[in-house]
Amino acid sequence: MLFENDAATGVPMDDVVEVSNYVAAMEYGLKRLREGFPLSLRLLREVHGVLLAKGRGRDKQPGEFRASQNWIGGTRPGNALFVPPPPDVVIEAMGSLENYLHAPSVPTLVRAGLAHAQFETIHPFLDGNGRAGRLLVTLLLCHDGLLAEPLLYLSLYLKRHRAAYYDLLQRVRTHGDWEAWLDFFLRGVEETANQAAETAGRLLRLFQSDRARLHALGRKGGSALKLHDILQLQPVTTVSRLVSKHGFSPPTANSALRLLVELGIAREITGYQRNRVFAYNEYLRTLNEGTELPA
Repeated sequence: MLFENDAATGVPMDDVVEVSNYVAAMEYGLKRLREGFPLSLRLLREVHGVLLAKGRGRDKQPGEFRASQNWIGGTRPGNALFVPPPPDVVIEAMGSLENYLHAPSVPTLVRAGLAHAQFETIHPFLDGNGRAGRLLVTLLLCHDGLLAEPLLYLSLYLKRHRAAYYDLLQRVRTHGDWEAWLDFFLRGVEETANQAAETAGRLLRLFQSDRARLHALGRKGGSALKLHDILQLQPVTTVSRLVSKHGFSPPTANSALRLLVELGIAREITGYQRNRVFAYNEYLRTLNEGTELPA
């Protein structure tokens, strides 16, 4: 969010660009689906092209299936933990996966879990397979109507249980243990969905409470109410962004921000006198809750 406001992030820029690319790739894929484009190999390649457009991996053939051998773990195929299919069968394997994505006899959540495991096993790209495989789950759930918006954030669950995630994927490859993998995946969906629903409810209550406080100010709260609407969509902002993107004059933007700070709804997060950045504090705290990974 700081990056989107042209502010210093305090973390490596490659990490920021990677996250920004992930969001852009998801939005691109969902936009294409809403336009009626099929969930297909072409769409997955296009999404991958956006995913690796900038930052790490931009030299690893974004948007193209690999034409060389890759491997997982180790320094070469001979000592690797797992060696995906050779490049000359990637297209055939991905074609079979594309057909399976549209198998009507398999429930969508089951299909998503099995498709993710198969995608990671094929490892069709030179880089970004983990991110692309997680995006595939989101795209399939939205395509089939289980999600209206991409609110199921499985990445955190998979990172929190990283060792089990890798072990269970490997057992599918070595022992055909699809059941254990699917049990893990579906538990992740349940846990993540419950957390998302709880967070959404808390945010709605927060918005309603803060809005009631602003309404109680009468005319004085007019510009602050408009700013509050914006902060619900973009919980980090600056005066210059409010002026250039949302039609505020500098005095109005400063006045509205000052009022929200006085009410404890927003706070300035840089400590600077110039180029200040403001955040919807409780909103961000709620979003961050429960996202800490174990050391």
